[in-house]
Amino acid sequence: MVEITEKEKLSAMVLTRIDRFHPAGLLELYHRLGSATAVLEHKDNIRDVIPDASRYLIDGLKHIDEAQRRAEAELEYDQKHNISVLTFDDPRYPQRMKECSDAPLVLYFLGNADLNQLHTINIVGTRRCTNYGKDIIRSFVRDLQKLCPNVLIFSGLAYGVDITAHCEALVNGQDTVGVLAHGLDDIYPRAHRETAIYMLKQGGLLTEYMTHTEPFAKNFVRRNRIVAGCSDATILVESAAKGGGLITCSMARSYNREVFAFPGNVGSQYSEGCNKLIRDNGAALITSAYDFVHAMQWDNEVILRKAQKAGIQRDLFPDLSPDEKTLVNALTTANDQQLNMLTESTSLPVSKLSALLFELELKGIVKPLAGGIFHLIK
Repeated sequence: MVEITEKEKLSAMVLTRIDRFHPAGLLELYHRLGSATAVLEHKDNIRDVIPDASRYLIDGLKHIDEAQRRAEAELEYDQKHNISVLTFDDPRYPQRMKECSDAPLVLYFLGNADLNQLHTINIVGTRRCTNYGKDIIRSFVRDLQKLCPNVLIFSGLAYGVDITAHCEALVNGQDTVGVLAHGLDDIYPRAHRETAIYMLKQGGLLTEYMTHTEPFAKNFVRRNRIVAGCSDATILVESAAKGGGLITCSMARSYNREVFAFPGNVGSQYSEGCNKLIRDNGAALITSAYDFVHAMQWDNEVILRKAQKAGIQRDLFPDLSPDEKTLVNALTTANDQQLNMLTESTSLPVSKLSALLFELELKGIVKPLAGGIFHLIK
């Protein structure tokens, strides 16, 4: 085990500036010499210890002054702002990520989560998450917390599936970590800044990038390998035929991790990727948290038997009036109905229905959608 001194941290940070586009090669170099400090100690005679060192590496090690200054400034910033610099052999470094051939030599973490919790997953998918996808995430995270508490949930803090997963984890008391495609001095997208602040107290933010790194497109693809590598399993909720969620699934499979997907309607644009992945045996089909926990063999038999007997669904609708229950039952049978359809399915007059829908909206049970449609929040 390498001693994690300030010199070792700084040396590792310098190396990431020299060979930052080749994490697998950088990691091999680190393993061959045993530490980042040892690599820099041989910067002027690297071929003496690594005869097959590339010309790119030799030239890079001869010109490390700028990389050294950048790393020193970064380390000073990180220490001032309580950012943890996790080098590869730091016990706080995600051990699952260490199993991957292209793991980052250094990760920067801000938060309070244990990145090596017993169970870790990621939830990924489209940035254009539909109400169907949001309902899936809501029920999955809620029921997962009941069946298997203290699962650490990773995602990418992006719009759609990512931010929904983070928010539902927060609501249900689960730690959640956002993996960023930029440095920890900013949040992208800015709209998710408030959620990110909450995550610092119940999870955290993780990145391989130093501060002042812009969220370039290529960074998001590289970011996905960390989302996949830190997790026991990847769960795809909704995806078009192409998308970042599918890339994460592919990376997870390359790391021999489990991949699951929720199916969707045939012909639905944002279920196309999930359905194809399931069809091609790229992911196991799941429809609930119970399916997932059972497939992963994380189940506690006593808890699961109790859950199966009682039903995993929480008591969503306590203390409803008879008419409110009638309305909820109608939407449970066929969700997303217009007012005239609800009049027929409930036999309640329009004037009464309007008042009931308003009351259920205030209770967070029903929400109106475009086109005069009412949606039951499951």
